[in-house]
Amino acid sequence: MSKPAHYNSMLPSIFPGNRPIKYLTEQQVNALTAAWQNWYDSTKTPGRRMYRGRYWLTYLVLRFTGARISEVLQIKDNEDINFRTAEIRMPTLKRKKGMIRTVFVPSEVVAEIATYLAEYPHMRGKIFALKHQNFRSRFVDIALRAGIPRDLAHPHVLRHTRAIEMLRAGVLVTVVQDQLGHAYLSTTAVYLKISGAEARQILKSKGLI
Repeated sequence: MSKPAHYNSMLPSIFPGNRPIKYLTEQQVNALTAAWQNWYDSTKTPGRRMYRGRYWLTYLVLRFTGARISEVLQIKDNEDINFRTAEIRMPTLKRKKGMIRTVFVPSEVVAEIATYLAEYPHMRGKIFALKHQNFRSRFVDIALRAGIPRDLAHPHVLRHTRAIEMLRAGVLVTVVQDQLGHAYLSTTAVYLKISGAEARQILKSKGLI
């Protein structure tokens, strides 16, 4: 997998009431992705590799969609993935029941899924049918091994991380809203809040102070 697009991660953004949004820095998300890939690649036993591959692919989709884990676990790989356009259809929780959104991912992600299915064709339609708690436990274990602090070692941190990543790359807030499946723009706009220290650093880097 290629490295994630560069983004400037300095201090945490702030929720109203000064509650910090916890997200991973570029270095942390790279270390976490490498740890997941190493865990997947470190076994050559077909049965174990097939098992680990489902978790690895679930991690990749979480990392590059910013979706909720419960949304990703409802994806049907034989119906919801457009391998040609690198698009994934998924249910949107916390909105009207039955609402579906389309999320765009790097082509490398769908290529990984296609490679897995070519190796294990009998797994078609089953990749993401994992138990929430099983995935969460595996995520915590691998995150801690990657040096991620325990308070950041949970799947939802990838949702915050992807939101910050997209906004700091210049993606329109309305596009980020659609990709994350937020019902209200105000929810997405929370990620735009920055601390005074970060504002100073940004202005200084632009030569404005």
